[in-house]
Amino acid sequence: MTGPVQPRLRPAVRAVVLDPDDRLLLVRLSWPTGWDGWVLPGGGVDAGEDDFVALRRELVEEVGLHDPDIGPCLWRREVRFRFGDWDGQREHVHLVRTDAFEPNPAFSPDELAAEHVAEIRWWRLDALDASADVRSPSRLAALVDAVLRDGPPVQPWLLDR
Repeated sequence: MTGPVQPRLRPAVRAVVLDPDDRLLLVRLSWPTGWDGWVLPGGGVDAGEDDFVALRRELVEEVGLHDPDIGPCLWRREVRFRFGDWDGQREHVHLVRTDAFEPNPAFSPDELAAEHVAEIRWWRLDALDASADVRSPSRLAALVDAVLRDGPPVQPWLLDR
């Protein structure tokens, strides 16, 4: 007798990228399935990478941020959705404080499209809260506001979605 099949979860890392004016950098993903929304920059952790190496690579590829100062892990969560061979991903989200910059991804437009990246832009927290298009995580504005108000958590928060 076999037990339940364990989901195949991709290890992933994302960043809360904040500039000196506390604007948050987000990317809009647009999937062929019809899912479309703004999410934190980042992506999968490749074999042999740790979170920091993967996040540095992802931030260069996706938004053009080189040599970021990666801060503490703010939260962890599991997200379930089908893509490729995966049933979802297990995310670690880190704080990244940076000077304001104009996003200039290392990836070409075709490479970004293959990653489903449709747009990149800075957001003010009040605009985040008012937008139904910010999808991941669902309480993003409140979470970032708590980090700005109280500082990073001593232990990463465990989010349910």
